[in-house]
Amino acid sequence: MKAYPEYKYSGVEWLGEVPAGWEVSRFKNHLHERDERSEDGDETLLSVSAYTGVRPRSEGIEDGEFLSRAESLQGYKVAYSGDLVMNIMLAWNRAQGITDFNGIVSPAYAVFKLNSSIFPAYLNHLVRTDEYCRYFKAFSAGVIDSRLRLYPEKFGGLFAIIPPLTEQRKIAAFLDREVAKIDDLIEEQRRLIALLAEKRQATISHAVTKGLNPNAKLKPSGIDWLGDVPEGWEVIRLSRMTSQIVDGAHFTPTYVSEGVPFLRVTDISRGFPDLETVARIPLEEHLELIKRCHPRKGDLLLSKNGTVGVPMVITWDWDFSIFVSLCLIRLNRELSAEFAKYVFLSKQIEMQIEADKKQSTVINLHLEKIAGFMFPCPSLPEQEEVVQFLDRVTQKFDSLSNAAVAAISLLQERRSALISAAVTGKIDLRDFDDSILE
Repeated sequence: MKAYPEYKYSGVEWLGEVPAGWEVSRFKNHLHERDERSEDGDETLLSVSAYTGVRPRSEGIEDGEFLSRAESLQGYKVAYSGDLVMNIMLAWNRAQGITDFNGIVSPAYAVFKLNSSIFPAYLNHLVRTDEYCRYFKAFSAGVIDSRLRLYPEKFGGLFAIIPPLTEQRKIAAFLDREVAKIDDLIEEQRRLIALLAEKRQATISHAVTKGLNPNAKLKPSGIDWLGDVPEGWEVIRLSRMTSQIVDGAHFTPTYVSEGVPFLRVTDISRGFPDLETVARIPLEEHLELIKRCHPRKGDLLLSKNGTVGVPMVITWDWDFSIFVSLCLIRLNRELSAEFAKYVFLSKQIEMQIEADKKQSTVINLHLEKIAGFMFPCPSLPEQEEVVQFLDRVTQKFDSLSNAAVAAISLLQERRSALISAAVTGKIDLRDFDDSILE
């Protein structure tokens, strides 16, 4: 794609040059704040996301509470289709966009009505670019990210790139078409990741419940959801194959910059714990905690709060403590920790967890529930065969999934670069035939 034949200095240092026929002026010249309030809260509740822009949302309020409409939505700000909606606390993180819907938004948001000098779809792309998010962050008030605020007055004084209206329409039409193509490719990769995860779990589930010998004689397990298991296997409660099932600290410890590692769910759910990022606690608190719960190499960790059912075998030698969101499972000699890890990743354990979810909106695994999980248990040599097989197979699934994740990352980079190039005038789209999209 070609560049414009002539550029000029924009007058804004970070922006540099823009096409000669474009205007650079303050946002307040092209929009003004709307502060109309809902009288009864009956309108559609909208929210703005860094990922999806402005969309209708459920009745849930942002802190997760479910209040009645009268309690939660009366006095919310009214927004009309074509307005710019901004979460002023997250403008630096792309939480702004043009709404295609009439509705209401949180009083903490800002709503702006556009004038005729700016095309809504063009502005939507502009204010969600990486460059403008960094620009908004630089002028937001606050010290740390969670406290930043881009107040409407400050936003109005910042500079917008304003091409002629006909070019705005062409840029928006071009980006709508090209971004849709990229988004379709991203969605394909996401579907692939979901399919790989499904097949990975199915492979694990079959191996830990049926074994590796397709000709093995089967017997009823006595449990409906488990079905038949190979002869010679037992189905045993986890508590009978453990010497300890205990969770971590039931209080928030003192966090320090230098101390003993203190693991939480996030530390095991994203892979091997990173010693550079894990929380740390004073040695004296650690020594007190390990009197009750002392993780050791070869033990199994399991997440029991929030993201439940994530297992990790302790393969390292360094000392650490755990939070209440994790539990420690110390297995006896009948059950390999690696085999138990794969059982926890199976559909069969997921079904046992899901049975509890149907009875409660709070997703927690109690120690009694964990102890009561029914485990298929072959002999130790067969457990080792299953583990070796699953190590090989899951590595292949993980490689394919990682490749899809990398592809998504590249597509997202391409998407951001294309939008940025179009709205800042790096590419000339004046000849783009936007009539084909009508």
